[in-house]
Amino acid sequence: MRLESINVGRAETISLGNKTHHTGICKHPVAGPVMVTSNGIADDAVLDTRHHGGADQAVYAYSADDYDWWSAQTGRDHSPGLFGENLTIRDLPTDMTIGDRLLIGEVVLEATAPRIPCDTLATRMQDRGFGMAFRQAARPGIYFRVLNEGEIQSGDAVTLVESAEHDVTVLDLFRYKYRLSHSAEELQRLLDAPIAERMRVEIEKVLDKLARDGQILP
Repeated sequence: MRLESINVGRAETISLGNKTHHTGICKHPVAGPVMVTSNGIADDAVLDTRHHGGADQAVYAYSADDYDWWSAQTGRDHSPGLFGENLTIRDLPTDMTIGDRLLIGEVVLEATAPRIPCDTLATRMQDRGFGMAFRQAARPGIYFRVLNEGEIQSGDAVTLVESAEHDVTVLDLFRYKYRLSHSAEELQRLLDAPIAERMRVEIEKVLDKLARDGQILP
């Protein structure tokens, strides 16, 4: 794997119809060494802190190969940063096991969650239906927590240095978001992985509701 681009965004206001978002999703490639901390990429704006950013979603990466797929499907160029990712990585798998660790320069990243499409992404793409298209494509990109801080730059090698010992994947979590019903066994399996805290809290609430509804035997 290779780091093709590091992308950062500034606070901007974007609109589609009557919807307006003040956001940092409009990211563009930057040159030179860039510092990565436990909070994310230096000088990158994160405004919607309810859904984005934080220690467990500090860095968002997208596969350059998946951009190639989008370009082939739409006939539109998909340049680095278009989906709001911090890192565009060549040969990054669409699906990874949660807890897999990547080494870039001196930075160690741990996979924690998929990206879930929102209205801001649809507005960025100027397409009200893009959220559904993104869901159907099942190429969500990957959020990471930062285990070791340091500098990275475009062109750096990206190496899988540790594989998780369970089988919960990014796409397992992505598909969970769109299921209409869940089993306690499925939910507990997801919780046993080192998933992002926002998703952990959400799944725990669903599991608790199953218990209150009497769908989990004592």
